[in-house]
Amino acid sequence: MLAFQLGPKTEASLALFSAVMGLLWLSTVPPTFGLVARRFGTQWLATIFGLVFLGHQIGGFAGASLAGLIWDRTGSYDRMWVIAILAGIFASVVNLPVRDPRTPAAARA
Repeated sequence: MLAFQLGPKTEASLALFSAVMGLLWLSTVPPTFGLVARRFGTQWLATIFGLVFLGHQIGGFAGASLAGLIWDRTGSYDRMWVIAILAGIFASVVNLPVRDPRTPAAARA
């Protein structure tokens, strides 16, 4: 996002940015699913992953709504880009301590 925000805005850069964001967005699902399964076992996998997915939906709603409010008040998305970049950095830092257990939860029990 930072590279897109700082770079020139052309049709090609927008298409490239959109493609990369689409690929990266979906690429997080399998590792997250696997991490949840190994950490908590498969008994509650659907419930826990459902909560993870719900959190993503709430975040998407909040981001889109906030972007709309910012656009209505300023006529620009620039502040929202900064907020999105800072949120991504925050999410990365918060997830640094998460460690993938070497053995699944069922094997530990």
